[in-house]
Amino acid sequence: MLQIVTVNYWAVLVAAIVSFVIGWVWHSPILFGKMWMKLSNIDQKKINEQKKKGMGSAIFFQFVATLLMAYVLKYVVANAGASTALDGALTGIWLWLGFVATTMIGMVLWEGKPFKLYLINAGRVLAGMIAMGAILAVWA
Repeated sequence: MLQIVTVNYWAVLVAAIVSFVIGWVWHSPILFGKMWMKLSNIDQKKINEQKKKGMGSAIFFQFVATLLMAYVLKYVVANAGASTALDGALTGIWLWLGFVATTMIGMVLWEGKPFKLYLINAGRVLAGMIAMGAILAVWA
């Protein structure tokens, strides 16, 4: 039976911010941004057009989605009994493996996207879930 969880909203907010920053850096030119753009067939001109058309709202809704993920992850981390950073990170990894990695593979199988693009996109979610799980486990 699932236990009732007291949610520390500050922990959820910080976990979401950390995950969001990881995603920002992950898709920057510092890490995988250039390769991601190439594999996604996105050029700088298209990004500049998106900025003019309201990239702010896309960023906002992506953050809301990340916030929701952190909130749900808190419930799973608590119900798994994870109380250390390692336990929380492992919970994030198992959830990623069971739900994210498996559903995102469809982009390769059905959409014909390159496997490298899958690795970049799924890897970003994995890194975020590891960080969020660790934060949410220790910050009860």
